[in-house]
Amino acid sequence: MREHFERLGAYNAWANERLYSMVAELPAERVDADVGAYFGSIFGTLSHLLVADRIWMFRLTGEGPVTNDLRERPCDDLTVLWKERQSMDQRIIAMLASLDEDALAEMVHYRNTRGEPHALPRHFILTHLFNHQTHHRGQVHHMLSAEGEDPPPLDLLYFVLPAA
Repeated sequence: MREHFERLGAYNAWANERLYSMVAELPAERVDADVGAYFGSIFGTLSHLLVADRIWMFRLTGEGPVTNDLRERPCDDLTVLWKERQSMDQRIIAMLASLDEDALAEMVHYRNTRGEPHALPRHFILTHLFNHQTHHRGQVHHMLSAEGEDPPPLDLLYFVLPAA
């Protein structure tokens, strides 16, 4: 099972790089424009992904910055946000490499952003973490498409089978 999550960690970093590369080509006002998405803009959505990953990584490791505000914007611009995203992706990959099968099955006890206690198996949290990333990358992909851009394919198959 660890190999599966390591592959998802590598895919996650790959997909983020492809998406950020496209977003970086846009003028800042388009990246920041409120287009009616749940987190407002491309920048707001990408910020949410970093914040959510920080929350989950703190729950999983007990380390790193954390907040309870899912709409927090921890960075002022896309360049800084991209550097933080890359750092987080590498942190996730390193954490996955440190886990064994027993650790993947362990229950993780944590409090949600409202302070309510919960416990889930680590493998379920990791599945959620990667699914959450995919969900919101899809929203950014849509925002780019709606603006007339041609965003790159981000499907897992394009990562696993580059010739797909």
